[in-house]
Amino acid sequence: MDPLRDTARLAANCSMLFTDLPLLERPAAARAAGFDAVELWWPFPVAVPEDREVDALVAAVQDAGVRLVGLNLFAGDMPAGDRGVVSWPGREAELEDNLAVVAAIGDRLGCRAFNALYGNRLDGVRPEEQDELAVRQLAAAARALAPIGGTVLLEPVSGAERYPLRLARDVLAVLDRVEEETGATNLALLADLYHLSVNGDDVPAVIERHADRIGHVQIADAPGRHEPGTGRLPLRGWLEALRARGYDGWVALEYRPTETGGTP
Repeated sequence: MDPLRDTARLAANCSMLFTDLPLLERPAAARAAGFDAVELWWPFPVAVPEDREVDALVAAVQDAGVRLVGLNLFAGDMPAGDRGVVSWPGREAELEDNLAVVAAIGDRLGCRAFNALYGNRLDGVRPEEQDELAVRQLAAAARALAPIGGTVLLEPVSGAERYPLRLARDVLAVLDRVEEETGATNLALLADLYHLSVNGDDVPAVIERHADRIGHVQIADAPGRHEPGTGRLPLRGWLEALRARGYDGWVALEYRPTETGGTP
């Protein structure tokens, strides 16, 4: 981790790091480890948690003295294999209600980057129907988060066979369609360099051609999705290329630590 600090502003993903601690203690652990910023997957099991749960999360981040720089929208039951509800017919109201909570958290904590997981392909539903719904839902998310200056992020994902967005071009095609059909522009590519690499994308080409469309970056090494330096990915070179192409946003460490307890 330390050798990359001179290449980017690093944030800790507190959904994958410090997992030996309760979630609300992880922002403080990140601060103690030298991080100024954190990101989170959706930290509640439901789309709309109780107000006291939201207040406790906000207080944990504020009290730790870190900045929340990335937050996922509600993505369904992730441990069971769900990977988002954006393209899931019948869950539109659930996502709409979630967006109000997400916007409130973002407003209170200054978070402006929000990851909308697309969702897996579903049995009995035409892919075209799911894609049409996703366009409407992503536009709705963009509208809901625009008042706080929010950007909706969309990412390729590996390790989920039914998730249809595998490469950067898959995501960019969706973003182009959303803009063309709805006029929404506050959407961007979440470039998870690990997912892109293991899915076989040309990461240097993505950086060279599309750096201006990247709204957030996440990293892990491969194989194994562990910390930088444990695998074969040239992460330093990729981060330097991103910086040279003008990316000055956060780079989140979203990996499984090899050390016991989840602490980097």
